[in-house]
Amino acid sequence: MHPAFSVVFFTTATGAGYGLLALLGVLGGFQVIAPDFWLGFVGLGLALGLIAAGLLSSTGHLGRPERAWRAFSQWRSSWLSREGVASVITFIPAGLFGIGWVSLGHTGGWVAIAGFLAACAAVVTVCTTGMIYASLRPIAQWHSRYTLPGYLIFSAMTGSVLLNALLQAFGAASMAVLAFSLLTTLAGWGWKLATWRYNDRLEIPTTANTATGLAGGTVRSLEWPHTEENYLLKEMGFRIARKHSARLRQITQLLAFALPVLLLAATFALPWPFAAIFSVLAVMVQFAGMLVERWLFFAEAKHTVTLYYGR
Repeated sequence: MHPAFSVVFFTTATGAGYGLLALLGVLGGFQVIAPDFWLGFVGLGLALGLIAAGLLSSTGHLGRPERAWRAFSQWRSSWLSREGVASVITFIPAGLFGIGWVSLGHTGGWVAIAGFLAACAAVVTVCTTGMIYASLRPIAQWHSRYTLPGYLIFSAMTGSVLLNALLQAFGAASMAVLAFSLLTTLAGWGWKLATWRYNDRLEIPTTANTATGLAGGTVRSLEWPHTEENYLLKEMGFRIARKHSARLRQITQLLAFALPVLLLAATFALPWPFAAIFSVLAVMVQFAGMLVERWLFFAEAKHTVTLYYGR
């Protein structure tokens, strides 16, 4: 029993893609970043590519991927449906922004408006993704004040580290972007530590007695409700040893936060091309670390349905 890699990759890739898209939309629209053809082509292509790859990978988690389109109809009540709608809408202003930047060679006027709208749509989409998990009351580790801000912080963090690497690689380094990527990585590290501390101290009042409404003793299950593994156990009842969880948390801190902080800090004093190399390395190790962090996010969560299995 383990978290599906399709969902782990989806949340990691789309978070970085939307973060990069939002920064490109704002900084490009306000002409903080020069409308260089190759920078716009590679930057927007990378952002939209990560988003598209993440969205496509998420269909691998579905039992019937060909029916994924039906989820869009439930936007009035489902955060998952709202996420799908928002993700599709984001491509419209992002596409117009890309046409203006790459094809027309400018980011002012209506192109700036399209960039700003793309940034807003990217932020909204990340919020809907975070709310998918934050709205689930049966999973106490997700239904907390840390989940939604965490998605926004990690998206800004990975997106800014990506943008810094692009600017460094194209010889258009910005000390402001470098500083922002360093600060957001430190903020993400602090937020992750606070989230773990909250979850470790979490006291879940629900027991088998309260879940079944039975009293007068300790309720325990004599046998499982079914004889084979099913969706509930595979997706809602992960079991990870405490020692493995501690080790994976250390790996997360090292790859997602500590090493990127050191690499980004060193970039301040390095000339090109060493600054570009260190910036690209920061992207690579951070992405690997965020894959581990997302895996833990799903693996350490416990659904109250596991009470019926004596867990």
